[in-house]
Amino acid sequence: MNASARGTGRQYWVGLRALLILTVVLGVAYPLVVTGIGQLAFPNQSNGSTVSSGGKVTGSALIGQSFTDKKGNPLPQWFQSRPSAAGNGYDGGSSSGSNYGPNNPDLLKAIKQRQQTIEKTDGVSASQIPADALTASGSGLDPHISPAYALLQVDAVAKARGISADSVRKLVNDHVQQRDLGYLGEPTVNVLQLNIALAAMDPSGNK
Repeated sequence: MNASARGTGRQYWVGLRALLILTVVLGVAYPLVVTGIGQLAFPNQSNGSTVSSGGKVTGSALIGQSFTDKKGNPLPQWFQSRPSAAGNGYDGGSSSGSNYGPNNPDLLKAIKQRQQTIEKTDGVSASQIPADALTASGSGLDPHISPAYALLQVDAVAKARGISADSVRKLVNDHVQQRDLGYLGEPTVNVLQLNIALAAMDPSGNK
């Protein structure tokens, strides 16, 4: 074997060893270390920020979900999330907005239908309905609604459950999440967490 062949063989062997070492370090050791740190330091976030009720995982604090019947009609005993354009609604595999422009006839029709539904179910006028109750978020997975929309639903939820509207209103106010760092974003209410607290306060409506 001449020197050139030996040199080429050595380069292949060096490259192979580097590949194996980097595969073990970056493909096995590093993910295990990062995963371990995540599980120890931030177990809830590492596992999807799951939310539990009655010992069972009911969803994630980061992904919204619908509180409707099989036909898509809102269940009056629960607070309702904002509309979702992700798949058939809150589909994590189809995260997106509608991409409709503000004058799109399909969007305007959908907003009108949502408006009429809220007027009927919550017993309010169109002027009282906040924008987030009528329009989907950009991701279609937003788990939050505005405090205004949550408070708008208080009377209807209390009536459906046969409990005091004041107690339900206090529950909403207790679940308002203020601006991050005191100035970033807007106050919000996580609908899933609010409904879990509602079920704990009034188990009779948890159907």
